[in-house]
Amino acid sequence: MTATSGTAAESGRTAWRNWAGNVRATPTRVVTPASVGELQEAVRRAAEEGLRVKAVGTGHSFTAAAATDGVLIRPQALSGILSVDRAAGTVTVAAGTALKDLNRALAAQGLSLTNMGDIMEQTVSGATSTGTHGTGRDSASLAAQIRALELVTADGRLVSCSEKENPEVFAAARLGVGALGVVTSLTFAVEPLFLLTAREEPMRFDRVTAEFEQHVAENEHFEFYWFPHTGNCNTKRNNRSQGPAAPPGAVSGWIEDELLSNGLFQAVNSLGRAVPAAVPSIARIASRALSARTYTDIPYKVFTSPRRVRFVEMEYALPRERAVEALRELKAMVDRSDLRISFPVEVRTAPADDIPLSTASGRDTAYIAVHMYRGTPYQAYFTAAERIFTAHGGRPHWGKVHTRDAEYLAAAYPRFGEFTALRDRLDPDRLFGNDYLRRVLGD
Repeated sequence: MTATSGTAAESGRTAWRNWAGNVRATPTRVVTPASVGELQEAVRRAAEEGLRVKAVGTGHSFTAAAATDGVLIRPQALSGILSVDRAAGTVTVAAGTALKDLNRALAAQGLSLTNMGDIMEQTVSGATSTGTHGTGRDSASLAAQIRALELVTADGRLVSCSEKENPEVFAAARLGVGALGVVTSLTFAVEPLFLLTAREEPMRFDRVTAEFEQHVAENEHFEFYWFPHTGNCNTKRNNRSQGPAAPPGAVSGWIEDELLSNGLFQAVNSLGRAVPAAVPSIARIASRALSARTYTDIPYKVFTSPRRVRFVEMEYALPRERAVEALRELKAMVDRSDLRISFPVEVRTAPADDIPLSTASGRDTAYIAVHMYRGTPYQAYFTAAERIFTAHGGRPHWGKVHTRDAEYLAAAYPRFGEFTALRDRLDPDRLFGNDYLRRVLGD
């Protein structure tokens, strides 16, 4: 990638808030660079003026990881596929590219990522920097699929890194929480486009927890949702298929993905926020209304779903062998409490990886995510859930609500010191720092 001349678009003080609306910031200025050179100049200028710098994608994080009172970099003009290497099985993409645009462009070229999360609104740099993941027995997070990257460091240099070039930077910067620099491009491993068959099936809580390890072992991608105040779950198994493609019908797909998962779900949550006492009854009715379905399609159409109902989320990564016990404790806590939870709890898995700050670093992992409808008080629920998750050695998702600090995280991540030492070398003056990074990484 080469720098080009020009002047980055700038605006003065403009309030920014994230997708969920729970984080707000007012930067001194917002810069939208149209080239890597403009991005480098924006970083150098901010350093000269004593302003801190943060890059922000689409704001899908629930933490203040991207918040700043200094210079806010919006990388959306740095977008698109830069190159495809079919022999190496890689694609290089500019950092501001939305995952939905990448997925569609790859599919048009007969290519696909191996695994992905369940939404695709984020930019590739924002998603990887915070540890966005899907579910997989053998295939890991988006960051674990990175084969090379470029980033602008605090001195304005453009640094290229991979397993062979600046390997110590590459190891950490795949998931850097914005602490090491501003990512400008990412090279992902890709493979020829394939088909996945999804099987969605209601299942009782006691059964799915008793059979959890079996389901994980037997399926390439297994996840389930538990509906609080009930003993009901919905399971989803995604496995590769020889085809033929058999996507959901236009009408049935709209009913399931738009009417039920978004339109009706929005109305139900609004009712639950207005009348909390109605939530358990609503949950029982909604969870019993689910029916089994099977469909086959290209990966991103199976892995991802539209998410239009806004919420706040906490997610913890637990050692996989501790997940079922923690989930049972969570259910018992909700059952004996006065909490009213209208959002299902999501459970996914990931294999161990080698990224220092990955939530799956060094251990096979299960994720438990709790959600609350936007505008509904969530602190009591999240506090109680977090107490359970941390008792089981949980690691909080870097982009989702949590209260952990550097002392806790240093104990939770064996390679935490490796990351912070690299940060001290690349950004000794904390040009890319903010209050969130001070809490989670120390100063």
